[in-house]
Order: sequence, then C-alpha cells, then structure tokens
Amino acid sequence: MRENVELARLTTLELGGAARAVATATAEGEVREALRWAASKRLAIAVLGGGSNVVVADAGFPGLVLRMASRGIEVVAGGHGDGRATVTAAAGESWDDLVALAVSAGLGGIECLSGIPGTVGATPIQNVGAYGQEVADTIVSVRVLDRTTLEVVELASAECGFGYRSSVFRRQPGCFIVLAVTFRLVPDAPGTVRYPDLARALGGAAAAPSVSAVRNAVLELRRGKSMVLDPADENRRSVGSFFVNPVLATAQADDVAQRALAAGAIADLGDMPRHPAGAAAEKLSAAWLVERAGFPKGTRSGAVGISSRHSLALVHHGGGTSAELVALAREIRAAVYTRFGVLLQPEPVFLGFPTPDPIAAG
Repeated sequence: MRENVELARLTTLELGGAARAVATATAEGEVREALRWAASKRLAIAVLGGGSNVVVADAGFPGLVLRMASRGIEVVAGGHGDGRATVTAAAGESWDDLVALAVSAGLGGIECLSGIPGTVGATPIQNVGAYGQEVADTIVSVRVLDRTTLEVVELASAECGFGYRSSVFRRQPGCFIVLAVTFRLVPDAPGTVRYPDLARALGGAAAAPSVSAVRNAVLELRRGKSMVLDPADENRRSVGSFFVNPVLATAQADDVAQRALAAGAIADLGDMPRHPAGAAAEKLSAAWLVERAGFPKGTRSGAVGISSRHSLALVHHGGGTSAELVALAREIRAAVYTRFGVLLQPEPVFLGFPTPDPIAAG
C-alpha cells in the first residue's frame, strides 16, 4: 500500500494527478484486504490493469486504486467433449502474452486480438474486439469478487451481459472485480479473416491462413496505426481508439448517409462505410465520421491531438493535461454530431472526474 501515487506514470496516456493510495494485489486475499482497508477509510475504489484504457483527471483520484498483478495460466486440452481447449488466465496477466501463448500452441479464437495492450482482467469489461473477433466469442466464464459480499463468484458468459464494447462489468462498475477469465479455444484451427484489410495484409491467399500468420498480420497492421506500445513512436501516449464505432438502426444509418451526401462528404450514398451489425442494425466507422467532421490525422491542439496514423486515437505529446484532452474530445464529438447527427461514445474509462463521461459536460 502506497499513498499519494502519481497515476500518470501508470497509464499509457501519461496524464492525470495522484491517487490517495495505490495497492498492488497478487492474490485474491490481497484484493479482499485492500477492499476492507478502503472501506475502513471510506475511500472510493478503482481497479487498474495496464492503464491502457483510462483517462485520469488532473486532480487525480481521491480513493484507492487497486492494481491487479495476479499471475497464472492453465491450459486444459479437450476437457469438454467438443475437442476444444480451455485456457484460464489470472487478471494480471498480459493480454498479448496470453494471445501469443495460445497462437504458439495452435489454439484459435483470439489471434485477431493480438497487440492489444493491457491485462487479461480488463478484456471482458469492455468486451475487447478487433478485426472481427471479440473476447465474448470465446469466454466461458469470468471469476469475480463480489465487492459487496467479498465472495468469489464464477459468472458464465451468458451472465456477463456482453454487448458491443460493453458488459455488466462496465455498466455496473461497482459490483465486481475480475480475478480470472476462462476461454474456450479451438486446437489446430485456421486463422479468422473477416476484415478486408486483414485479408489484403495476408496477400489474399485462397488457403486458410494459420493463426500464427493472422497474428503476425494483425501486429503489422496495428503497428502501422501506432496501435501497439512502442516507446519510440510519437503517437505512443494514447488509449487506442477513443470513440466507439456507432451501431445504429438501418433507418438511422440511412439518415446519416443522406446528411453526408448533403454536406458533400460523399458523392454517392454508397460511399459511406457501413457494415451489418445484427437485425436491422449497422455499424458505422467512427474514424470516418471524425475525419469528415474536420479532424484529420495529425490534428494538434496544444499538447494533445489526433494520432498521425489513426484518426480515432487521441494522443498526448507531452507536458499536457487531461483537461486539454477532454476539451479536444468534446470538440470532436460536437462537430460529428452537428454534421452527421451521430453522438459518439467514448471508449476509455474516466477516473477522478465528477461524471462518468466528462466530455458530455460543458
């Protein structure tokens, strides 16, 4: 347990003030101990993994930040009669290390999620996804600590309320702390290729690529967008995609396309990128909307800006403040709404702010 710890150095954005206290837990008992300590001090609690999806307020966080540092991975082959393997990983394990381990063992199901920073425990919270895969596709169960009873509970996938970049853990942040996640993966499976840019990166080969080939291609694509952690990258201080791709009813997507045509953002209704997202719903590209609203890659506003390689990544160039980043995000969201009628939703978690979505204020 340490007090008055600067959180900027624990996050990929390198922004924000200090926490009242920080505790690092490597075991379930230590998690309970930290919660009891916080309760005795009447402190709020926030959980931090790799710090790659959080924006910390400049004033910091006046409570306890619990860092999950538990380790351990268990692989059980063919234990369910369907030929699949189960992989259980502790919350503090590196997510990309887990993906690398699965791929090296020839296990398919998470190879498209290569290169995503952060820890295993964070992935079910926002139902991490990329290139056509989501962790919800393979999660069997999530082991959690109930913050009210301090009891350990095993939640089946169906009980996690997974949605697009969402889950019960994100919608009810004060209920559970993720301790471990169990995945069911497919031995000797071909790699998943659902996105055109991934298919192009793989050379468009007719034969199904291996999970290893898909992982390598995904890493190269992410590297080209500054979406892997690289100390030498000028865009390194970010939380990845700042806004979620909006999912709209088809009729609403049609209205957005009409507005884009009227605004001169497209020459034909078919020029706006849109993809099926279930019954009578479509997913639009938040990056496309941001750029067509007047915020191209490389836009800069003081010490913050937009990545030179990805228009959804807001970056900190050094010496800035979280207030500057929030102000830029607010400006972008307002411009997109004014031009297209779409209200973008932020992807990161905001810590220490007076509201869960500070870019909606002001």
